[in-house]
Amino acid sequence: MEKLKNITELKRNALILLSDLISKPSFSREEKQTGDIIYHFFENLGIGCHRVKNNIWAYNKNFDASKPTLLLNSHHDTIKPNTGYTKDPFSPVTADGKIFGLGSNDAGGALVSLISTFLYFFDDRDLKYNLCIACTGEEEISGSDGMELFLSASMECCHLGSHPEDCAIIGEPTLMQMAIAEKGLLVLDCFAKGIAGHAARNEGVNALYIAAEDICHLKEFKFEKVSSFLGPVKLTVSCISTENKAHNVVPDVCHFIMDIRVNELYTFDEIQQLLKINMKSDFKARSTRLKSSIIPVDHPLVQSGMNAGKTMYGSPTTSDKALVGIPALKMGPGDSARSHTADEFIYIKEIEEGIDEYINIVGNLIKKSLYKEHEQSVHKLK
Repeated sequence: MEKLKNITELKRNALILLSDLISKPSFSREEKQTGDIIYHFFENLGIGCHRVKNNIWAYNKNFDASKPTLLLNSHHDTIKPNTGYTKDPFSPVTADGKIFGLGSNDAGGALVSLISTFLYFFDDRDLKYNLCIACTGEEEISGSDGMELFLSASMECCHLGSHPEDCAIIGEPTLMQMAIAEKGLLVLDCFAKGIAGHAARNEGVNALYIAAEDICHLKEFKFEKVSSFLGPVKLTVSCISTENKAHNVVPDVCHFIMDIRVNELYTFDEIQQLLKINMKSDFKARSTRLKSSIIPVDHPLVQSGMNAGKTMYGSPTTSDKALVGIPALKMGPGDSARSHTADEFIYIKEIEEGIDEYINIVGNLIKKSLYKEHEQSVHKLK
């Protein structure tokens, strides 16, 4: 497939694919239509791919089970459009050098750029790494039928993590800089317990007051360990409620929620043990799946990015990087600040340059001479 080496054609097809994806609603758990588009895209190129629910993946032509694997992953699900949209979120309008539409920036641009990168190397022989492209669902809700289902279903052919050098690029909008670290997410459901009573009499124990006392304590609480990449742990009380709706009843239970963004210096158990010391309310973790992650600065994938002039930073947001289970770099075209905003867009130039830069970084890792080779071809095109 020599045409897959044609950078101009790869970029053109990436933009067409992105427009096709934008045109179909793909809310989390409802990604079938975009899954069909991606599956048929590979099928039309003669590339065999696998599918479980709305997760589609494929391997390079000369896959060798004895070699490590570089996973190229991004998601094709989106959130629902907010009420601020002035454009049709499912109409891929091109204007002023931008493509508008829901999912264009988060994370359609990264997805089609990684697919293009996979295609560029698909036929190559004697690579140091296998390549796997995985287009997964349910990232926006951290659902169990997204990344985790893909990892489980792909084990027969390629058990990611079985080779010590396995690693991944997770495509998210980062302005093509390297998020080497990512905060984990711990959500705690908290319950202050009191005793019901009549509000007109001096009776009962008000669970709301117990919760308020704990919340005031949490507002001032500081976790001592500060990460050089991720900064301090960030704790936010984001919701409070009681089942009681009567004005004259002292509530016996008050529920509130903590959103905690955890750096790599704490385990979730350590966070919970520290919180228990001065809290009167009980609490329970909703999930412990989305742990903080970091890829070492001296990892070959990070070094490849640094050789390409990329900078490193720590990301305050979570992604499938938390679930992949192997050293992973989060990086992609687009800007995180545009994600989930009205009239979402990505610059066409960001996608085109993202493809060039992905190819350079991946090539520098999997094929020694390719980085300089492709860099020279890019300069010629310019």
